[in-house]
Amino acid sequence: MLSPGAVASAVQYDQALQSASPAEVIAAALEAAGRDGLALVSSFGTESAALLKVMADVDPAIPVLFLDTGWMFEETLAYRDQLILTLGLRDVRTIRPATDALAAHDSDGDLWSSDPDTCCRIRKVEPLAQALAPFSAWINGRKRFQGASRAAIPVVETDGGKLKFNPFANVTPDEIGLIYASAKLPPHPLVASGFASVGCMPCTSRTAHGEDPRAGRWRGRAKTECGIHTSAG
Repeated sequence: MLSPGAVASAVQYDQALQSASPAEVIAAALEAAGRDGLALVSSFGTESAALLKVMADVDPAIPVLFLDTGWMFEETLAYRDQLILTLGLRDVRTIRPATDALAAHDSDGDLWSSDPDTCCRIRKVEPLAQALAPFSAWINGRKRFQGASRAAIPVVETDGGKLKFNPFANVTPDEIGLIYASAKLPPHPLVASGFASVGCMPCTSRTAHGEDPRAGRWRGRAKTECGIHTSAG
């Protein structure tokens, strides 16, 4: 359970970092938790390289947690490996769902279609919670411009008894594009094929010009989040 002091600390960090750059937010997270107490969670998706670049400039040895759900595009796995080399990331840890959970709930591999919430829970939420257990703080790449439940995210919050830092909360799409351009970062291989946002293969589709970038996630369903950012308080 998060102590009252930690809650106050999150509020204080959030107030102090409202105008901070992403690098300054990551540096503050590192100072707050230490390298052994801090992790960055990355999907290695279409905008992930920007945050990973900023993190690598601060400290490339910060642990990076990547969830391989068993349904990842091969292009995403290749992109992960490419960015590890390009950015000099020193501690990328691939997290996978528990085999007993898959056997119990998704032995046929079609749970994504019949019950996507449970599929996300056993393939994403639970494995990540276990992987984050040793850490006191974590970093993620959500942005306010993504809208919906992300429109009002703070720079620093509490989640599941941990400090949670959102260095890109205030960034704009143009600023992300500038990071890619200035650092000559490689794009995700699927961007050229019309994928503006990439998650698990069965639940990701191409987006049309002018559509919200996340419109291709769980298309045709009311679902907009996997549960990682909505299951804990």
